[in-house]
Amino acid sequence: MEKIEPTKQKKNVPAYFVQTICCLLTILSVIAPSAAQNLSLTEVTDSLLQEPPNESWLSWRGGVESWGYSGLDQINRSNVSDLRLVWSWAMDDTGAGQAAPLVHEGIMFLPNPRGVIQALNAATGDLIWEYRPGLTSIAEGANPITSEELGDTAMPTSAYAGVGRGVQKNIAIYGDQIFAATENASIVALNAENGELRWETRVADPALGYHYTAGPIIADGVLVTGITGCTRYKDDICFITGHSPESGEEIWRTSTVARPGEPGGDTWGNLPLQFRAGGDAWVAGSYDPESNLIYWGTAQAKPWARVARGTDGDALFTNSTLALDPNTGEMKWYYQHLPGETHDMDEVFENVLIDIKGRKSLFKIGKLGILWQLDRISGEYINATDLGYQNIVSLNRNTGEVRYRDGMIPRIGEQLDMCPSTSGFKSWRAMSYDPTLSMLFIPITLNCELATFGPVERVLGGGGTGPVRRINTPHPDAGDALGEILAVSIPDGDVVWRYRSRPTVNTATLTTAGGLVFAGDFDRYFYALDSETGEKLWQTRANTSAQGFPISYAVDGKQYIAMPAATSGASWASMLPRDLSPEIKRPRNGNSIYIFALPD
Repeated sequence: MEKIEPTKQKKNVPAYFVQTICCLLTILSVIAPSAAQNLSLTEVTDSLLQEPPNESWLSWRGGVESWGYSGLDQINRSNVSDLRLVWSWAMDDTGAGQAAPLVHEGIMFLPNPRGVIQALNAATGDLIWEYRPGLTSIAEGANPITSEELGDTAMPTSAYAGVGRGVQKNIAIYGDQIFAATENASIVALNAENGELRWETRVADPALGYHYTAGPIIADGVLVTGITGCTRYKDDICFITGHSPESGEEIWRTSTVARPGEPGGDTWGNLPLQFRAGGDAWVAGSYDPESNLIYWGTAQAKPWARVARGTDGDALFTNSTLALDPNTGEMKWYYQHLPGETHDMDEVFENVLIDIKGRKSLFKIGKLGILWQLDRISGEYINATDLGYQNIVSLNRNTGEVRYRDGMIPRIGEQLDMCPSTSGFKSWRAMSYDPTLSMLFIPITLNCELATFGPVERVLGGGGTGPVRRINTPHPDAGDALGEILAVSIPDGDVVWRYRSRPTVNTATLTTAGGLVFAGDFDRYFYALDSETGEKLWQTRANTSAQGFPISYAVDGKQYIAMPAATSGASWASMLPRDLSPEIKRPRNGNSIYIFALPD
């Protein structure tokens, strides 16, 4: 870990690189608009995070248990048809948009792509302050060039490669600070009242491919976040870290890949450490204050196919749910959903913490469309429900054991007809929970793929995902639908209703005490469904795809619904719609947030 001072230069690069790209680096600046004002906010405590007021949205999924639920009911089934746009805000178009805003005492803290964070008046949309990573010359002796000086040339998209880079899903608030994890593998802390940079800590070397896509959470006063960028072979592996919110100092680090000679190390066979890849922790975790445990998902091993990886072992602790002590990082238990996974079927996504019939449970769903229920104290398997769309594994509901079906383990050069595709049925678009109905609302994409896996050279800097030849195909049971929202009762796992749409569902779901489920799609629609029946009660259309994490909050007794719209992202957001619904078009820019309310 490296503590970074905001005004120091770090490396030398050729002058031509500086002149042509002026790339983003570790030096950051705060752009304070002329109308900027200092706020006076109540400090956010652990107890406030654990029992947030209905008018606030203090965690990426509303609360530490990741329900994605608002207790506000001013907007409800009877009046949602009157919902109107009250303000909107154009966000940066310099990267993928998957925003999860926060709201505290009438102030919205909005993560933009590539580390930009803004504070807005949540009732009017007026900008209060903006933090913008600066563009700097890094030649020895050169003076920093701020994004204020360069204006719209800051952070050119062309300076970056890779789909979805620059995404900033969520941020965290604690005390009087806002925390963000950046694409250059750093964590920053900002003064919540004026946006000034308090500290920046480099957690890993971005030159090795490390970066963040998900932000931190706060658990028992510790700032916790998981790294990604673990696809390529290197002398290091993926991890989750805990930090001091006051200084950024690293308190602990827990590897998500088992090391040789350590517990679970033999599940990678004889592969040396540098050829053990994957285990990315690219979606934020959840926290149970009663047990004082955090829950984090890990991605699959890399390369995807066992035959390309060079081992048939379980490859711990990939494709698992981990329960960690937030103060020490000690792994209290793990549950591996798909041992030795071999198709890119992530189980990394949100962990929803629900008490069912007196049992403290954890629910999650991965790309395969299997809904898991675990005991969150012990990690014991309780139940699992296969939604019935996948053709890759067989599930034993009594034990939770999964077995690959005949002919479904990839071989080099042989084509597989697999459902889902490597994009998955489920992705980062989080499900939500309504405690009044005991139902989960799960957004999925219906799709299949003809996949051909290839060999991977086992050298440092090599590795990667495949390679794989991918041909997206429609799901045979979906008709012409690509998007689906499922209402699933728990703990039995029965599907109560299905809402299907031609376009893919591009947002998380949001549930409210008003009996509503909000979501949005690739075709720019944002809509509200009746949570009991699935009936569409309201919809509107944005400038580009609805994409991100909708939230609800209140200011001065008035309830608002916030919907992000954005472009870019992973394959489900680009390749699938392009291949399977080519008639649906969307602009290639237009990252924004839209705020709706009832008329006065």
